[in-house]
Amino acid sequence: MNQPALKTTYNEEIVPALMESRGYKNVMQVPKITKIVLNSGVGTANDKNVINDIAKDIGLITGQKPIITLARTSISNFKLREGMPVGVKVTLRGSSMWEFLYRLITVSLPLIRDFRGIGKKLDGRGNYTLGITDHTIFPEINVDTHKHLVGMDICIVTSATTDDEGLELLTLLGMPFRKATAAA
Repeated sequence: MNQPALKTTYNEEIVPALMESRGYKNVMQVPKITKIVLNSGVGTANDKNVINDIAKDIGLITGQKPIITLARTSISNFKLREGMPVGVKVTLRGSSMWEFLYRLITVSLPLIRDFRGIGKKLDGRGNYTLGITDHTIFPEINVDTHKHLVGMDICIVTSATTDDEGLELLTLLGMPFRKATAAA
């Protein structure tokens, strides 16, 4: 089976570049992407088909069937009962993770209206979370047949121990980070 293009680039170009710039002595010290988690919360949906439509859409985007997440506790103010569906999530690893990341960087993010880049803030442990407000930026979704727009969180989990390492890894992978503007 062929390796995804982004993984080949990682192995042939990014690993040697990180070893040189960070002074790693072993290839196993180089940070890598371990998984990508997509999460979409629906809240308390009155229509039972909403959660199934969102699960179908995220399944189209990722190529993997998502898990429907259920409420853990009841909250009366939100009319939420324990066991009610509140969202969907999917965890990508291996080849599907690399393919999704490649499509996200090269196709989907540039389709965002007035796109100027994404923020550079990581979580303190080298992981990056990106919030998307409209799922129709993915070419797998047909805009004409959708009644509701869905937002989602995309969490890219790396083996980097610091934000510097994680930021350098994602930058070398081609993540379109926002350029720093000069203050006037």
